Amino acid sequence: MPGGQERALRRRINSVQSTKQITRAMELIAATRVVKAMTRANAARPYSTKMTGVIEDLAAGGVGIDDPLLRSSETVSSIGFVVITSDRGLAGAYNSSVIRAAEREIMAAQTEGKDYKLVLVGKKAADYFRFRNYQIEASFSGMTDTPSYEDARVVATTVRDLFVSEAVDQVILAYQEFVSMGTQRVAVRKFLPLESMQTVATEGGGDADSRALFEFEPSPEGVLSALLPRYVESRLYSALLDASASEHANRQRAMKSATDNAEELITKLSRALNRARQDAITTEIMEIVGGAEALGDGSSDETTQHDNDDTQIAV
Repeated sequence: MPGGQERALRRRINSVQSTKQITRAMELIAATRVVKAMTRANAARPYSTKMTGVIEDLAAGGVGIDDPLLRSSETVSSIGFVVITSDRGLAGAYNSSVIRAAEREIMAAQTEGKDYKLVLVGKKAADYFRFRNYQIEASFSGMTDTPSYEDARVVATTVRDLFVSEAVDQVILAYQEFVSMGTQRVAVRKFLPLESMQTVATEGGGDADSRALFEFEPSPEGVLSALLPRYVESRLYSALLDASASEHANRQRAMKSATDNAEELITKLSRALNRARQDAITTEIMEIVGGAEALGDGSSDETTQHDNDDTQIAV
């Protein structure tokens, strides 16, 4: 029995050690990918900043335009939700936190009697909402690990078409925002319609009644009409990059925790193995000593009997 227990403990220790090696490797890979995601986000920031600056300048020049992306309905009867999760698991509470936040918004919309449509990015969100029979308009996968601008363009086109065709009156974006390596938070924000030009000018530090500092050709209105779709794509691309960095940061922490737990379990199992080995040795020693004592008692009895026989013969 002790020998069988030792073999079982050794097999368990070897299994946990193999798992520890896997989680450690995944932790290092996730750490590398977080840095790459941050680098991509920093590389994309100048483009987004410059585009925002041009739109602010147009707004400050008092450009008036009746663009569908700026259309705001007085009554919102249908809401589109863009939910960004990952394709893979083992990332802690990354996927579940975003899904729960989006589901709360959907339930709130249904309570108010509003319809909804879902545009899902990532297999985890698609599997969750499809299993629960939610209304899914479109789903995308294979882009959450290393999103590209073309990926953002495809998703943004789908969302923009839904809004422009008036299938939805408002679009909400749910994803996890990357703040730092140790801090990520769930963000649920209005994505469409875009802010009015007056609001953009005010937030950008401009004045909608002032004159623009640049001349635009063919016309400011034409430039703005061309830039607004790119602005939507840029915002969605930033959200995808943030979500990607958050995913890898969450996976790094989850794998670090798994590695620490594996080390703790190996320590406990090693102690149990040592105790089992000591018990086996103690049991073996006791058996040997018990056998020796039994042999000694038997020899003593035979000697006593032989002496009694000799005494009787002498008498």
